[in-house]
Amino acid sequence: MGEYFELVAIVAGMVLLLLIAPPLYRIVIGPTAIDRIVAVNIVGTKTAVMLVVIGVAFERVDMFVDFALAYALLNFIGSLAAARYLHKTKPMGGTAEPLDGEDAKASMNP
Repeated sequence: MGEYFELVAIVAGMVLLLLIAPPLYRIVIGPTAIDRIVAVNIVGTKTAVMLVVIGVAFERVDMFVDFALAYALLNFIGSLAAARYLHKTKPMGGTAEPLDGEDAKASMNP
């Protein structure tokens, strides 16, 4: 491909590297585990796109697209596993004590 196209691929890769920096901050400093999981997912998605850009730069798109798809699938499965783990371990909202019969009757009668 042309020299101009390689330059565009390199610039796109640099921009993607810059876009990965803010989520890295959220991974380290993130106030909650959900913020960290979302940030890891963002970094994984940008990494998959970066693999395709690298494939374009090296003129081996066919090989790097396969790597990017495999990486994106692993990223998705990892995000689902982390979300499921957090869903099971995080206490649900509401009261910690069960309602007795009087509370149920009072809520049913207006």
